[in-house]
Amino acid sequence: MRFFWIIVVICLTTSASAQVNIGFGGEAHDANQPVEISADSLELDRASGRATFSGNVLIVQGNLRMTAGAVEVIYSAQEDSQSVSTVIATGGVLVTRGEDAAEGERAEYTVASAELLIQGNVMITQGPTSIAGDGLTVDLETGSGTITGRVRTVLESSDP
Repeated sequence: MRFFWIIVVICLTTSASAQVNIGFGGEAHDANQPVEISADSLELDRASGRATFSGNVLIVQGNLRMTAGAVEVIYSAQEDSQSVSTVIATGGVLVTRGEDAAEGERAEYTVASAELLIQGNVMITQGPTSIAGDGLTVDLETGSGTITGRVRTVLESSDP
């Protein structure tokens, strides 16, 4: 009987913290490329080193594209630097890279480390495969990623 409860606890723990490794984008990302942003409006706060773009925001850096309702850009704290440090997107976030796409409620892209974190009702589409979860973390330089939370996907068997 004790063995049964150990198996039950292991199964419950595994489903609560499920994660799956994925690839995203297929090729190396160059975080040193310029970050291009277009939006309907811009609010700039030089004192805090932040810019808020809103309305149909499109961000492009190389083969990485991000769209959202609003984006906050945080600039590097280094003196005399105009480089982008972090991009925080909210409101219907869609990120594409090559043939792959990911969507969620919020995304945070740290430029220096080329790390992308997407949270809230995440859906990743890679060709015919779709995977859903609570969060996605991707290293854009390697393309490796992890989906966390309750992971859901449909696997189709091939015809004999």
